[in-house]
Amino acid sequence: MSNEPSQNNPGENPQDPLQEMLRRLMGGEGPEGFDAQQFMKASGLPDDPQFLATMFQQVQAMLSSSSDGPVNWKLAHDTARNVAAQSSDPSPSSVQQREIDQTLRLADMWLDKVTDFQEPNIIGKAWSRAEWVEATMPTWRRLTEPVANSIAKALTDAMTQNLPESFGEQGLGGMLGGAGSMLQNMGGAIFAMQLGQAIGSLSTEVVGSTEIGIPLADLEMSLLPSNVAAFGEGLELPAEDVRIYLGVREAAHARLFASVPWLRGYVLGAIEDYARGIHIDVSRIQDLAHEVDPANPESIQEALQQGVFMPERTPAQQAALEKLETALALIEGWVDEVTTEALEGVLASAPALRETVRRRRATGGPAEHAFSSLVGLELRPRRLREATTLWAALKEERGTEGRDAVWKHPDLMPTPEDLDDPAGFGKRRELAEAGDSEVDDAIAKLLDGGFDEPDEKD
Repeated sequence: MSNEPSQNNPGENPQDPLQEMLRRLMGGEGPEGFDAQQFMKASGLPDDPQFLATMFQQVQAMLSSSSDGPVNWKLAHDTARNVAAQSSDPSPSSVQQREIDQTLRLADMWLDKVTDFQEPNIIGKAWSRAEWVEATMPTWRRLTEPVANSIAKALTDAMTQNLPESFGEQGLGGMLGGAGSMLQNMGGAIFAMQLGQAIGSLSTEVVGSTEIGIPLADLEMSLLPSNVAAFGEGLELPAEDVRIYLGVREAAHARLFASVPWLRGYVLGAIEDYARGIHIDVSRIQDLAHEVDPANPESIQEALQQGVFMPERTPAQQAALEKLETALALIEGWVDEVTTEALEGVLASAPALRETVRRRRATGGPAEHAFSSLVGLELRPRRLREATTLWAALKEERGTEGRDAVWKHPDLMPTPEDLDDPAGFGKRRELAEAGDSEVDDAIAKLLDGGFDEPDEKD
């Protein structure tokens, strides 16, 4: 009987190159040593039999179908949905739908009194975690695709370089036959599972569609009842107070993005620019295969969480990050300020809830940390308090209309220097506007033919 590897049943032969590749990748002692649970634990995924079965069905599907690019986004989507479903995630009841709708309607009434921006006429919704995943997944793809493609390629290259020597004798395609596409998609699949895990975990923490300061779902206003209830645990405050406070914040975010058309593109564009400039350190990925403890699959997950895939930031990247963090701080600072104004004298617990939200946004939750380790980007307003002080100073100096007028154009946006000296922002802006006015007058005069032409010489 031949000792050659079987192309038809590669999993049955101890010398099968696909099994050998998986053995080396996962640190098993042979084909019999390949443990599905170890693989999933190493990828940071729940150690649940049903979850493992579902995930491996999806991985097997990769053998017969190709993904739409280097990253398997369907796998990321399905992983996120499965992670969201690991904890109880019932669809909101009609009572919850009505409570959320009424809360957001009240929020808009209170906001009418404290901001010059008009109500956006968006219907408030109650979402389950799975519904949040569905609504936000297109934006996650847009935000992560540049870095995801780079990491997927680096992972694939690293795995190819670590294949058994026998692979080089007949070529990748010849040795793997019909399973060759699995290796080609493996890098994208690993990243997709990690990304889906991060998004799914985040769905268990966020309380609305805009909590992290980015409009993940375009022109939506929603709260997640399960997460709102979890947020209030241990605060010793009425559940209605918690819902009202978070509802006003959600409505304020929605009103800001609806009233400032350029803002969503500005923020998402800044993130995309940052991601496109990322350069993956391939040596870090290669080191992963050699330095983790084969007997301890959790060490792979631990390495990922410590930023093994996090790219080194160049000075240009650091500048882009500062621009993004300033924008996020200004958004959160404005929302914080108008929420405080709207609830003054209405909700006695508002100051305590304000401080709780501030601490939560400043530190981030476990899922947010996992996401930042995966793509090298933290979506936190580090200068929230300075931004809130700036908006309060502008309100005192210019009134509500003057404060909100700063959002009319991106060129009017406060800078990091303005956050350093909020009190001096108005004076600096007046000088800048005076200079711009002189330039505008000169251009208008030139277009009207108002400048005398020099005398022509003979």
